[in-house]
Amino acid sequence: MAAGALGGLVAVLETYRGRDRVVRALCYGCQLAGGALAGPQASPSGLPRSLLAVSAQLSTCRTVLRLFDDFAMLSYSCGYGLGPKDEDRLVRGLSVLCNLANQLYYPCEHVAWAADTGIIRVGSQKWWTLSTALWASALLLGILRSLRVLFQLRRKLKQHKRSAPSPPSRKETKAQVRAEVLNILTDMADLANAIHWLPPGFLWAGRFPPWLVGLLGTISSLIGIYQASRGGNSEAE
Repeated sequence: MAAGALGGLVAVLETYRGRDRVVRALCYGCQLAGGALAGPQASPSGLPRSLLAVSAQLSTCRTVLRLFDDFAMLSYSCGYGLGPKDEDRLVRGLSVLCNLANQLYYPCEHVAWAADTGIIRVGSQKWWTLSTALWASALLLGILRSLRVLFQLRRKLKQHKRSAPSPPSRKETKAQVRAEVLNILTDMADLANAIHWLPPGFLWAGRFPPWLVGLLGTISSLIGIYQASRGGNSEAE
């Protein structure tokens, strides 16, 4: 059993997406632990400071690795296009806008990173703000899309009750409902953090303590890992 678990972990870490999920969870987990241990201290020291430093390093690591995500996102966006013709028009529209926001997010973040490292001489803050705003927009569009899909699935379940469908069909619909609910929870947690990272004065921007940012990020990261593991199990079955 231990060998199987180790083999599963190695398989996850050998893929880019799997490794990114683990690094993301560790990043936010360290921020949660460091922020909780630091308490109200403005300048934490000792272990809390070390944990927050590790979190910052892991975050930078993910930023650098995202330099190569543009083409994968472009491939996905082109593959989706305007969406399948048999899909709901509102879902298609929200998906296209979400893909567009995600596509624009990457180059904006790259410019901000390049400015911070001195590769190009421009102010990085406005580019960080723009990339965060695009990320927040994509998350909001994703939430709206999932809500629309949930509405359709709920109507489908009501139709199933009246027509007495086969158990596998009803079970599959319920699984889709659970997946969309988890998507909404993940996006809402990330959206809360995205708004926090926007310039002060907009909603709750800049008001979250480190432990709350870490908590929200850890929740969304663990949900993502759970969904990925369930997807892998489904494929294996």
